[in-house]
Amino acid sequence: MRPRTGDKRERILAAAVKVFAEKGFYCARVSDVAREAGVADGTIYLYFASKEELLRGLFEEHMRRIIDEVRGLVAEGGTPADKLSRVFSAYVRFAEENPDLAEVLTVELRESGKFMNEFAGPRFGDFLRVIEEIVLEGQEQGRFQRHLSARTVTRAMFGALDEICLAWVMSKRKWNLKRSGKELLEVFLGGLLSPEARAGADAVAPSQGEPSPRAAGHPSETSVNPPPWRNA
Repeated sequence: MRPRTGDKRERILAAAVKVFAEKGFYCARVSDVAREAGVADGTIYLYFASKEELLRGLFEEHMRRIIDEVRGLVAEGGTPADKLSRVFSAYVRFAEENPDLAEVLTVELRESGKFMNEFAGPRFGDFLRVIEEIVLEGQEQGRFQRHLSARTVTRAMFGALDEICLAWVMSKRKWNLKRSGKELLEVFLGGLLSPEARAGADAVAPSQGEPSPRAAGHPSETSVNPPPWRNA
């Protein structure tokens, strides 16, 4: 039984991930990908016009999956902090579960400024908008400080998150990336939370251990009990 067309394309993309991660995009040849996929060299060109188009297809498919996943997680509801926690967790989980692909997306794409400007930029923009919408929601609710630029916060978050994933991918000694993601989010939330949102935690008297009244209108995001993103 001959494989379906979609199956062969998926096999080529999977082979491209492995070859690009091992040899680097610029050193890899289309024939290397064809050999890894178990197809003839000419078969690659039935699906992708060039090696650059193959990288583009690889990026497009997996960025779409990531964006769809995080949008679904955000749609589950909860506080802005809850939503950011899910987005951060999904991103680091993707890197841990797909190290070769993460290497291609975080390392190889950086080598091509033209690719980033002409194609990857808009796709990363879609991902950044998911985070920015959460930040804006938190500001509208009074949970996050309103004077901060949501765009600046969003790019800082993504830059830091992408950097720890890049460091993890490039390191020979792996560590608990999920925990790093949780710690990174905690750092950002510590700076984002409005004075009202952290008033409850700040007002606790350590000697008595009695929780103070919640800030008016919504619960404290830094309550005495560890927030959800701190759980290992």
